[in-house]
Amino acid sequence: MKEVSEKIKNLRTDNKKTLKQLSDDTGLSVSFLSQVERGESSLAITSLNKIAEALGVHITSFFTPQYTEAFKISPDAMEPFTLEHSDQEFLRASSEFKDRKLDNYIITVYPGNKSESSSHEGEEMYYVLEGEITFYLNQKEYNLKKGEVIHYPSSINHYYINSGGEAARLFCVLTPKLF
Repeated sequence: MKEVSEKIKNLRTDNKKTLKQLSDDTGLSVSFLSQVERGESSLAITSLNKIAEALGVHITSFFTPQYTEAFKISPDAMEPFTLEHSDQEFLRASSEFKDRKLDNYIITVYPGNKSESSSHEGEEMYYVLEGEITFYLNQKEYNLKKGEVIHYPSSINHYYINSGGEAARLFCVLTPKLF
């Protein structure tokens, strides 16, 4: 994520914007933006999208894909990352090739953690590898256990929460790709 922090700072300075101006444009605090630029704080996708819009670029411009034909993804090649205001751990399980449409993740959701409530273009599918998790789709509750799958259009309001006492691990496939 250091690469993203550097690109944000470079784009901001290239646009001759101060941190205060970027804060005004995004609704994110100056101190938070400063931490992001120094690589001391991680970002939620929604925050990164606000920054991209304020800097006049598409969110994907923060990520330089390195295309490959090495389609196999080994666990040791998946680097864990977290998102802003979340203790969840994400492992990216996607290859990089031209015109890729899917993003794949293995997500560890610890007890008490929940995702942001959102709706957007695309589809999402989650397969429960371990534990239990509750999804809310348009306020309807779906309790999933190990081995169960949920698949839905991302355009409906959705989020998930781990109300149990143990971590849940999910395999997630979604469109459109985030990175």
